[in-house]
Amino acid sequence: MHASTPSSIDKPRASPAFEWALLAVLATCWGASYTFIKIGVATIPPVTLIAARTLIAGLLLLAVLRMRGVKLPAEPAMWGRFVLQACLNSVLPFTLIAWAERSVDAGLATILNSTSPIFIFLLGLGLGGSDRPTMRRLFGVGAGLAGICLIVGFEALNGLGHSLLAQLALVAAAVCYGCAAIFGRVFKGLDPMVPAAGSLLSGAAMLLPVSILFDRPWTLAPSAASMAAVLALAVLSTALAFTIYFRLIRTLGPMSTAAQAYLRVPVGVLIGVVFLGERLAPTAWAGLACVVAGVVAMTMPARRLIRP
Repeated sequence: MHASTPSSIDKPRASPAFEWALLAVLATCWGASYTFIKIGVATIPPVTLIAARTLIAGLLLLAVLRMRGVKLPAEPAMWGRFVLQACLNSVLPFTLIAWAERSVDAGLATILNSTSPIFIFLLGLGLGGSDRPTMRRLFGVGAGLAGICLIVGFEALNGLGHSLLAQLALVAAAVCYGCAAIFGRVFKGLDPMVPAAGSLLSGAAMLLPVSILFDRPWTLAPSAASMAAVLALAVLSTALAFTIYFRLIRTLGPMSTAAQAYLRVPVGVLIGVVFLGERLAPTAWAGLACVVAGVVAMTMPARRLIRP
């Protein structure tokens, strides 16, 4: 098969239940990433951690594409789009989150980084189009954010302002994710693995020289736990997650896909409870109900899903 083009890719058969199941899988992959990052940055500098994450994931997807007989596009304009998507969806937000998690508690980091639907909503006010904001989605944004605070615990907000630069970095990462979801629509005619692989390889090409120059990775002595965390980040939270992400941008749209930012909070909290011994906030069940209500409000299609 030649390079993927809009005419060469069959659009996914969109069953709403299947798309929402994929949304839950995406939320699980990215919800777990907070724990993986926390373990990884313990012995690996943030830039090197993210460089390894994007390189391994990009090479893995490239190998899968080769086995499927699909080639990456050769057009310079398309690679320019991959580079911009990489900056918005991996290079900047991944690095900002990894750096911020060195000084910000996980609960507050989860709240601040889950605000991307708000920025997508605000961007949608100016951009309009078929995925324009509605009052129902505004309710979903508010309910989801309230649910996050209830799940994590409002006491997490007590640290707000104490590590201001790190907290601003988490908000900036959320803005990047919002812009990436809007921009991701330019890849709607491609196999979802193609923009995922192209953007990750572009991100790795930008991050590797920085890692070599500043971190000198050959001098590091990462722990086995950090190495395992990098591998899990690359395979589950990046390669698999990005493939699902670009499919959902096509079928559900940017605003509905952004609902995973809320869904991944209960997933991340549950992982912390089970594997890290963290305690669940007393208001968690009420928060979960708010999150579910918010996600339903944001993902119920205002327009029909794309069909063949």
